[in-house]
Amino acid sequence: MRSIWNGAISFGLVSIPIKLVNATENHSIHFRQIHLADGGRIRYRKVCELDEEEVGTGDIGKAYEDADGTMIPITDEDLAQLPLPTAKTIEIVAFVPADQIDPLQMDAAYYLSANGVPAAKPYTLLREALKRSNKVAVAKYALRGRERLGMLRVVDDVIAMHGLLWPDEIRAPEGVAPDGDVTVRDAELDLADALMDTLGEVDMDSLHDDYREAVEELIAAKASGENVRPAETEDAGGGKVIDLIAALENSVQAARKSRGEQGADEQDADEGDGEMADVHPIKKTSGKSSAQTTKKSSAATKKSASKSTPKSTGAKKSTSTTKRATAKKTTKTAAKKQTSSSGGTGAKKTASSRKRTSA
Repeated sequence: MRSIWNGAISFGLVSIPIKLVNATENHSIHFRQIHLADGGRIRYRKVCELDEEEVGTGDIGKAYEDADGTMIPITDEDLAQLPLPTAKTIEIVAFVPADQIDPLQMDAAYYLSANGVPAAKPYTLLREALKRSNKVAVAKYALRGRERLGMLRVVDDVIAMHGLLWPDEIRAPEGVAPDGDVTVRDAELDLADALMDTLGEVDMDSLHDDYREAVEELIAAKASGENVRPAETEDAGGGKVIDLIAALENSVQAARKSRGEQGADEQDADEGDGEMADVHPIKKTSGKSSAQTTKKSSAATKKSASKSTPKSTGAKKSTSTTKRATAKKTTKTAAKKQTSSSGGTGAKKTASSRKRTSA
């Protein structure tokens, strides 16, 4: 990799010659501006406002524009004479825990390469010291005409440096938070936690730029003369009021299905269809409505039963009264049977005696 800056790390009285190498690269697809009428490329030319003539790079300098519009020329020699101790040195000023660095300050990233064999020993010393301390180094350095702030940390076996914005370059988030007091219920937090657990972690190496791939396919198709069909896009329904609980529940189910978790279908039968919630008020799922209907019907049955059934004391009285009535009926029935049976026997005896008399 090509170095963009050569200098040294100042580590107390230790100096480590290093080369600065870009740690990142931009994979964005760049377009040219063209004239729509004939496809000719549009170019920018540097023209002087006074004589309206095009100026070459060698004839261009820099200046500071004052408040009244006056241009104050500043030459490279002027800047070189400024007392800038970090012009060729990355000067470490402190070692701090990594969590003390605000991620908002993070800027460009670089790799620091040991420049030459003599630099290998102190380079390794600083790397291992950073590893063992679990800290990062805060440093000052100069690059592209200005002094900057940086953070040194270890990545694998290499010292990496992240450019940092100065603290006064971070804007306060005034007026960014939602207006008014917003209350979040525990049930909503529980569902949000469940969604976070379901989505889980991801292998960062598996993430890629889908849009860039789509642009590359578009360019290839147009270059080969193919007709390109517009991709179908789903309406996200942004800006509409949503049923937050239903949206969270459906999001959890969709995440479980996408990960192929076992038991997701059984849970769907109880909790809903599991599709991603549209951004508008969502009706409750059939499983829940049936369960609620069952609960309502059972509650109605209990109420009607409680109305028709007397209190416990009245129930005891009615039960004892019923027992007495039943006993009386049983006694009467038995008496009738006895009477009928005795009457039948007497009748038989009378008939037999009549037969004897006639004989």
